[in-house]
Parts: sequence; C-alpha cells; structure tokens
Amino acid sequence: MSQVSVPITSLLDRHPVMSIDAMLAHFVPPAQFETASLDSYKPDPAFPSQAEAVAKARAFVAGAPATGGGWFRSGGKGTRPVVKPGIYLDGGFGVGKTHLLAAMWHLIPGRTYYGTFIEFTALVGALGYRGAVDHLTGAALLAIDEFELDDPGDTMVMSRLLGQLVQSGTRLAATSNTPPAALGEGRFAAEDFLREITALADKFETVRIDGEDYRKRDFEGHALVLHPDEAETAVAALPGDVAVDVFGDVINHLATIHPSRFVGLVEGLAAVSWRDVFQLHSQAQALRLVALIDRLYDARIPIIATGLPLDEVFDETMLGGGYPKKYLRATSRLIALTRLGANPQGSIEGVP
Repeated sequence: MSQVSVPITSLLDRHPVMSIDAMLAHFVPPAQFETASLDSYKPDPAFPSQAEAVAKARAFVAGAPATGGGWFRSGGKGTRPVVKPGIYLDGGFGVGKTHLLAAMWHLIPGRTYYGTFIEFTALVGALGYRGAVDHLTGAALLAIDEFELDDPGDTMVMSRLLGQLVQSGTRLAATSNTPPAALGEGRFAAEDFLREITALADKFETVRIDGEDYRKRDFEGHALVLHPDEAETAVAALPGDVAVDVFGDVINHLATIHPSRFVGLVEGLAAVSWRDVFQLHSQAQALRLVALIDRLYDARIPIIATGLPLDEVFDETMLGGGYPKKYLRATSRLIALTRLGANPQGSIEGVP
C-alpha cells in the first residue's frame, strides 16, 4: 500500500511510495462495479445488440467462439472454430460497456487485471516495457476500459505489449471511449481501434453495443464554484480528511509524482479542496491533471473549488488538439465531482 510521510492536510504533504505489488493490487474494477455481473446487466429490448453483447460476453468467458462462425482455421480432417483471445466492446456512453467488462473480469479465474488505458500506459511508464511484460506475463485476463484512440504513441506501445501477452496465453477484453459527438456514427470507433492496433486486429472480436445513455447524462452546466468562505464552510462540514491546497501548488506537485502512484496520492481522502483555480495552457500539466481526476472519480472523492470553474480549466487549444476525448471525459467528471462536493450524499453515476 502507499506510504504517506505526514498526516493528511494537504496533497503537497503526500509522497506516495508504492511497491510493484501494491500498484498491481489496484488493478481491479472501481467500487461501483464490485458486484457487476452478466445477470445484472439489463438489455434494452429496443436495441437487440445489447442482448447480443451479453451473449457474446458469456461465450468469451466460457471460452466458446464469440460469434456464430466466420473465423476458422484448418485443422486436420476439417475445420474447427477458433476462439479469439480478445473481445472489444464498441459503443457510446451509458450502454453498459464498463458493466460488461467488469462482469467478465469477475468471472474469469486466475490472475487478472482491470484498469483504464491510461492506468496501463502509466504502469508501463513506471516499470518500463520489459518490466511490464515480466509482471503481466501469465495473467489470465487484462481488462482495459476506455481504450484510447487519440494517442498513437501509447496505442502502439500497448499494441506491442498486448501482442506479446497474447502469445503467452493472456486473454484481452477492452471497451471504446466513444465521445458523445460520435454517437450514431456506426462502427467508426471500432474501425479506428482495429486500424491503430494492426498487429492485434485479428485477435479481437468486435462487439457493437447500440442504445441510449441509460444514465441520461446532463452534458450541460458548469462545475460548481464556491466563494472562499463557502468553501471553508463546506470543508468543515465534511467527515474525514480533506486535502486543502492552492490549485497551482497541486499542479506543480503532480510533476514530482509518477501518474502510476496517483492512486496513493488520494487514498483515504474524504474530499479535496482547491483554491484559486486557473486555466491551464501546458499540455503536460493538463494530462497529469486528467490522470488525477480519473483517480478522484474512481474513488468518489468530491472536489470543493474556488476561482475559475473547473470545466474551463483546459484551454481551447487542448480541446481542439490531439486528446479531445481525454479532456471531454475529464470535464464531465470535474462537473460531477464539484457537484458531489456541494452534496456529498449525491450520486455521480451519470458520468462516464
């Protein structure tokens, strides 16, 4: 587990040191998917692909062919179906991809790892490519949520890693991170996925999941901003430890910690409070903040903020640049986490 140098009052006082085993121990589904199962997934009858996706997920877990045919290999006296080692769930927000991914993870025995694409690439960065191969080889399953298609460098590193793991017997399950603007664009996300991981394309069965966002997400609105006095009152009302910091100090502190250890940075906190939020213009700073936001979101840690609304923290060049999906997801989560700061008993289930 992570080690913190002093009692928690500030993120700046936290310098998490995590062993490789401790980092790998965090590669499990988020708390809200601890009990996810294929039986608890409720397909929408209006979209037959949802029931089909459940059936294909069951087939994947059981080791049966994920489709009714079409991918065969000659075998002695005839042909026999070959089970693809990977399954890729392609669809928009709120159709249950992550639920199905977690459900498959729960059902497959052996040493298994579950994480987002960003978490896996951070792990490779922390361990080095060879170290990642050594520690992940022998895993029964890698479940990768929100496979990023807007980062060719990381995508190709992951393609190489996954290809090597598949050769050693590891099975793969992944989901897309299709943004709201791409809904209704057919199989574009799946085509992008297969093109970017050309070495693995024939290893995956692509499963399209259509449907409406069951969570009825509100894509409008802004992150909540409090007056400094209101923020102080809100912090005082929360139970547990709250890390209170100047936003700029947090941004600088993140540069001193590897993203693979951000989970230890926020471990055990009841909330974080950031004063004097301002807009970022550095891509490196913004991407580190995105990684931190993901860890706060997975742990359901509220944000209490003053200054600029946090949904405006990424400048226009970032939103129109090479990583729009990352920033879109982070913005939605920032809105939800600041609302949770104002209502700690509320829910953020409507955010991807």
